[in-house]
Amino acid sequence: MSREISLSYLQFLAFSIITGFGYAGALLGLKQAKTTKIADILWIIKKEVIWEEPKILDTNVLIDGRIADLVELGFIKGTILIPRFVLREIQYIADSPDPLRRAKGKRALDILQKIKKAEKIKFDIIEKDIPEIKDVDTKLVEITRTLRGTLITNDLNLIKIAQLRGVPVLNINELAQVMRPPVLPGEVLKLFIVKEGKEPDQGVGYLDDGTMVVVEEGRQYIGKSIDVVIHSVLQTSTGRMIFGKPKIKDSSDEIQDEV
Repeated sequence: MSREISLSYLQFLAFSIITGFGYAGALLGLKQAKTTKIADILWIIKKEVIWEEPKILDTNVLIDGRIADLVELGFIKGTILIPRFVLREIQYIADSPDPLRRAKGKRALDILQKIKKAEKIKFDIIEKDIPEIKDVDTKLVEITRTLRGTLITNDLNLIKIAQLRGVPVLNINELAQVMRPPVLPGEVLKLFIVKEGKEPDQGVGYLDDGTMVVVEEGRQYIGKSIDVVIHSVLQTSTGRMIFGKPKIKDSSDEIQDEV
């Protein structure tokens, strides 16, 4: 009988201790949650993502600036993280004696503030560093890989390093290429011929998105708006190359113009 009482007492005591520690842990967790940063949580739970996978930005994409518009429009959501060493690099550029570099650095800081104020994302600065890695690009890729995040950049060298390490990358320049409206052979476009091309008879015009159109026999129309018939579109690693010719009016067109 005494053994049964002792066993019951030990079971009750063990239950009380486990419950007490669990309650105390819950209270401590609630207290710490008020001061814990996004980046700290990501590290505490062994790099598992709480929200959507984190997006890590590099210096070039902040100088570029288009990322802020993508965030505001809701095309990029979830968590955006900026490593502290990236912020230091931007501040160094903003303090440069060279006027152009200084302007780029200040622009990046303005873009950073704009992203920070956006309502559709969660933003934080990563204090984590990898001192043993000196190269900034390699360091950025390794932190992104450790966080199981996605790197957003338009730096071709950084993209190559990330791809070799198996790190997902979003290339802003590739996105811009995809979003350009399609132009098909046979389509007629109204173009203003800005300048002459490389060949003697060529003229050059531009679409609204900045794409260059080479117009054969278009040199004589420099400074004028004409209808151009597109006859070929070539996709290259640097973008699209569009070629066309001035549309030749038939007699019915001439009659309509006179009327």
